[in-house]
Amino acid sequence: MNLIVSLLLGLLVLGAVLVIIVDRGEPGGKLAWLLVIALLPVIGLVLYILIGINYRHHWFYNARHQCSREAFDQGADDRLRDLLFGHAHEEKIREEFRPLVRLLQRGSGMALTDGNSFEVITNGQRKYELLMQDLREARESIHMEYFRFGRDKGSREVKRLLMEKAREGVKVRFLNENVANLPISTFYYDAMKKAGVEVVKFSNPRYHLLKYVTKLNYRNHRKIVVIDGRIGYTGGMSINDHYFHQWRDTHLRIVGDAVAALQTSFLDSWLTARGTIDRPVMDYFPMLSNPTPVPSQAFNGKLMQVVPDEPEAEWPTLLMATDWIVQHARRYVYLQTPYFVPPVPLLDALKSAALSGVDVRLMLSRRNDTKFMEAVNRSFYAELLEAGVKIFEYETEFMHCKTLLCDDYLTSIGTANLDYRSFNINYEVNTYIFDEPVAAHYLEIFRKDMDDCSEVTLDDVARYPWYKVLWQNFLRLFSSIL
Repeated sequence: MNLIVSLLLGLLVLGAVLVIIVDRGEPGGKLAWLLVIALLPVIGLVLYILIGINYRHHWFYNARHQCSREAFDQGADDRLRDLLFGHAHEEKIREEFRPLVRLLQRGSGMALTDGNSFEVITNGQRKYELLMQDLREARESIHMEYFRFGRDKGSREVKRLLMEKAREGVKVRFLNENVANLPISTFYYDAMKKAGVEVVKFSNPRYHLLKYVTKLNYRNHRKIVVIDGRIGYTGGMSINDHYFHQWRDTHLRIVGDAVAALQTSFLDSWLTARGTIDRPVMDYFPMLSNPTPVPSQAFNGKLMQVVPDEPEAEWPTLLMATDWIVQHARRYVYLQTPYFVPPVPLLDALKSAALSGVDVRLMLSRRNDTKFMEAVNRSFYAELLEAGVKIFEYETEFMHCKTLLCDDYLTSIGTANLDYRSFNINYEVNTYIFDEPVAAHYLEIFRKDMDDCSEVTLDDVARYPWYKVLWQNFLRLFSSIL
């Protein structure tokens, strides 16, 4: 019996080693996994299966999205295909940013859209009020996909309204990121189901136990709401009183063709998670047959590109895009993120840009919601400061924004942090806005945020106690799984 077990273990280890060797991932990471498996075969093998497998291959992507692809292949007409995957508006972009648009489209499939109206939301209470009003006025459908959906007062109010709309006959679909919300009992969603809300788990062991086990480390970090196929929300804010009342974050309320990209992203996730739809695909894109009158919002008629990314996609699109932006910035690039654990290419790009004279500013939160992330963030400070990157720590409250601003033209607002997890492990969605007035508006927001920051200097870093520096660098060893 022991011989059989040993042979099976040996075959599994050999198989894992071969997979690691032929994988086209980063050599340092591959060597690290080979070392772990060599030293601790059983533990290393289990860890590799749980968190180490590289899913960035086209066959993984095609297999995962087969249901969604079939639904769109059968139901989408040429108008929708042109809107989602065409190239009609590329020439409207400033010439130096057109390669970025092409990169984003090739990586995600999503095209640049024009004529969008939106509001940049920097206050959680404002987002809550707008969302609740739009939910109350929903007539056909509500599609909701959130990383966090809490049990506090604001979350229960959203839950109550979703149930109320479902009883009225509105088709409410709620995609539950169940792994990230394990502390919340499934009973919490039972009342929603009884009221008629369709609740689907993003990861469901009942359908694919092996896939569930091997992807416990993967999270649906997207925040998407689409109401009646016409109004969309996306950005950094989940459904939780922390976002509504306490944290500094940035979100978008959108009306226009960009909502079609949000709808496509939601339906893709919904169908992939074994959700169902009860109408032809085109019915979920009413803006094509009956355009919505432009509401009064802060910005109208703007170019936007909604870009979803995921670990099965062949390319790490959001990482490549961030690298490209930093490398091609001519005057400045300003970034906000709560979690800064950059992959090596991005870290080098930030340092190279600063060394070449670009004004690179990085804004993080002084106090983090995850204690060890403060130490990991700061483990990168010294080398960035030495290269000339300016670092600011937001002091007033926890800052949860995931934004990028470049050269008075490009503004990115999304769900992806500047860390390995967002770029390689999570399901994310960022929105890129190509417009001078929007960039000027967010530049003012960034400058206002700087008023609540303290700038970090090399002298500050030099005063860190030795044991904190040791702790920071120890935690940094685990950056690829944080």
